[in-house]
Amino acid sequence: MLNGGIALITGSSSGIGAGVALAYAKAGAAGVVVNHPGGAAKVDAEAIVRQIEAMGCPALSLEADVALAPDVDRMVAAALARFGQIDVLVNNAGIAHTATVEDTPIDVWDRVLAVHLRGTFLMTRAVLPGMYAGKGGRIINTVSQLAYKGAPGLSAYVAAKGAILSFTRSLALEIGTRPVRVNCVAPGATRTPILDDVTPDVLNAVRAAIPTGRLAEVADIVPTYVFLASEGAGHYQGQCLSPNGGDQFL
Repeated sequence: MLNGGIALITGSSSGIGAGVALAYAKAGAAGVVVNHPGGAAKVDAEAIVRQIEAMGCPALSLEADVALAPDVDRMVAAALARFGQIDVLVNNAGIAHTATVEDTPIDVWDRVLAVHLRGTFLMTRAVLPGMYAGKGGRIINTVSQLAYKGAPGLSAYVAAKGAILSFTRSLALEIGTRPVRVNCVAPGATRTPILDDVTPDVLNAVRAAIPTGRLAEVADIVPTYVFLASEGAGHYQGQCLSPNGGDQFL
């Protein structure tokens, strides 16, 4: 899919998303769409676009809140207007909030689930018709090793990731005979800006459970996204690959 394909990666102004966008350009994508939520992230997204273009790959920075249907529709329309198709969608946008269940504000709970779960649904819903009408495609959803294990103080984040995993498996059953593959990547804890909001005690507990004794770097995670977007992953459907340093779930 990457050889001449067009990729759209949500939440790709930094962290894993940025790493995936750059890796796809290096792997032969014909175009990459870098999504960001606006504000300071716009500057970061434009820097990623410049890096991609320096590799000889066309790129486009698009602002959109993936939890809002009008934003999603505008972004997909803009991507199609520029590139004509979307062959690979990576649903990667996400936020985190650390709090016990009883101390989690309802609006924070709703926002975390909206960005992760509603965003994944809206983006997938928006690109599927074009993939069906074209040569097919790849949809890769970012979940988390914590979707299996759980984590204290991260109930909203973990619930959202677990729901995305279930959504992926259900979608795979719906579209199994179509030329679209939908899978997940469930990274272990990775050094990205999303950890900025995680308290040190929670982070230390996560690190202690990893046999390699360290958090992943983005470079440890990105190759799994490249594989799932490739022709070699053509028989993967509804799967979840987890580069996690040996951090196993029960």
